[in-house]
Amino acid sequence: MSTPEAPAPQAGVANLANALTVARLVMVPIFAALLLSDRGHHSGWRYAATAVFIVASLTDRVDGAVARRRGTVTDFGKIADPIADKALIGAALISLSSIGDLPWWVTVVVLVREIGVTLLRFWVIRRGVMAASRGGKVKTVLQAIAIGLYLLPLTGPLASIRAYLMAAAIVITLATGADYVARAIRLRRTTSGRAAYIAPGATSDVG
Repeated sequence: MSTPEAPAPQAGVANLANALTVARLVMVPIFAALLLSDRGHHSGWRYAATAVFIVASLTDRVDGAVARRRGTVTDFGKIADPIADKALIGAALISLSSIGDLPWWVTVVVLVREIGVTLLRFWVIRRGVMAASRGGKVKTVLQAIAIGLYLLPLTGPLASIRAYLMAAAIVITLATGADYVARAIRLRRTTSGRAAYIAPGATSDVG
């Protein structure tokens, strides 16, 4: 008579992936303080803010990969990682708009989309999981690059390039937001209490 297998041990909260996520959260107020120093008019502070933003963005690329490779995916990480992502992007957009470098409507559109997608995930959480789409990941990369360029004291053609990149990010932001709405509605209609994943081939990262 075979004995039942013991459940696999759960990964502890204290691990490298979660440490990177927490570090990203800690860097958010530091980044905002640097950018807002002298109302964004001091080039030195802006370069420092850009450096912190780049490092924080890189931890977003690394922590998920580390968690999957080491088998240390935790409930804390699943919650804290998207919070850290949205906190970093939100702080950057709000700070840039507050110093007059980015129109407020851009910040409002992006933040409404991000908050809306988060609420959609909670709306369908009992029916299934909406994994991030490839478009969501493209949106995240474009946003990060565009914001990074807006953080730098650029003029001339480079300033125009960042505006075009941000415009592209806004288009994808709206398109993927509409896709999430459609997927959420489909998930609610096609499942009756059973768990399901919507977005075949997508990863678990938030988009």
